[in-house]
Amino acid sequence: MLLVIILSILGLVHMYWALGGVWGIDKALPTDNKGNKLLNPPQPLSALVGLVMFGFAYIAYELWQGNDDNIIVYAGWGIATIFLLRVVGDFHMVGLFKKIKDTPFAKYDTWFYIPLCLYIGLSFVMMILEM
Repeated sequence: MLLVIILSILGLVHMYWALGGVWGIDKALPTDNKGNKLLNPPQPLSALVGLVMFGFAYIAYELWQGNDDNIIVYAGWGIATIFLLRVVGDFHMVGLFKKIKDTPFAKYDTWFYIPLCLYIGLSFVMMILEM
């Protein structure tokens, strides 16, 4: 159930950003060493990510309830893959092997985002394997 709550909170945060909120955005977007944003997603994209997070929360809930329908299980594997790949990263700005390491985002990535993504990814794997 914690996974459902976490994914729902992530969905709400992305919706907040989609509506123009700025709290936390400076720590959520990667920057170069000079402070220039390397990503600047438009608000509709933030809304889409928020909706996707709510969808992920629904899949987590279904798995938690023991729903072993193929589509739910395959979606769970897909979500686990997404989050575990996020842990590895892009070998530049995000993930374990990022090159930019001294920015506020990089520090949050190392100490918060990577462990969170690892928890989410492994939680999906564990729920599926326990079926």
